[in-house]
Amino acid sequence: MSSPVSTSTSRSTDAAQRRQHLLGLGLAITGAVLFSAKAILAKLIYRYQVDAITVIALRMLFTVPLMAAIALWQAYRHPPLTKADRWRLVGLGLVGYYLSSFLDFLGLQYISAGLERLILFLTPSFVLFIHAFFMKKPILVKQWWSLAVAYLGIVLVFVHDLGFNGTQVILGSGLVLGSAIAYATYLIQSGEMVQRLGSIRLVSYAMCVSSAASLLQFFILKPADQLFQPEAVMGLSMLNAIFCTVLPVFLTMFAVKRVGAAIASQAGMIGPVSTLILGSVFLQEQVSAWQIAGASLVISGMYLLSKLK
Repeated sequence: MSSPVSTSTSRSTDAAQRRQHLLGLGLAITGAVLFSAKAILAKLIYRYQVDAITVIALRMLFTVPLMAAIALWQAYRHPPLTKADRWRLVGLGLVGYYLSSFLDFLGLQYISAGLERLILFLTPSFVLFIHAFFMKKPILVKQWWSLAVAYLGIVLVFVHDLGFNGTQVILGSGLVLGSAIAYATYLIQSGEMVQRLGSIRLVSYAMCVSSAASLLQFFILKPADQLFQPEAVMGLSMLNAIFCTVLPVFLTMFAVKRVGAAIASQAGMIGPVSTLILGSVFLQEQVSAWQIAGASLVISGMYLLSKLK
């Protein structure tokens, strides 16, 4: 028979674990919502006749001081990178953050924030396809069914939006699709380095590479004075950098430490739903039954796929 003291200690431990679980879940959900809000802020900035090159340059202009500080802190705490790792990080930064972000922001000029988030939400399926094509890993029948459900949802939303914007939806969807494929490539290539270098170190270094590339692109293609935009654009860009770029990365990392990658990933499934809601509130994007049905299918398909791993 257990003593009152041991029972009390057990209850206290269970309560502490539950608090940690709820905290981790809350961090994961908050990170997913903030990251999804990136599309909303970008669409708001586009209303000021600012193009994608300028939008991403301003985003990185406000991001790089924070990421550079973190990168320096990581460099101080760890041994220097090997020459091979430096080149790998440059490649990862260019593909995973610069190219994927640039294609994403280009695509957002032509499609709704809701459709953009749903296409990006398919990234795990592109990871699966790349593994199957290049690494000859077979896709299971159950995985095919999960993919079919998710892609049917994308078709529903795509056809719905196509009726309103036609060619622009095709162009924008293609660009965002390229963004998702670029990020899937980054996830595959970064797997081993994350285990060896740590996620904070890898992300901070890669983001610095991406920031340098985005700003260099701007100064090559645009006059320097176009970096000075109206106060509203600068304010939205700062929010985009801090609350929709840097903060979600660390919230997700903290969530993974508390509840594990699987639960944090599943909590992130709120992203497409939050984008539809935020798009309706701030952008006046209509949320139709077709979009709700499509989003439900995409989320269900990706959830089933995550359970089959």
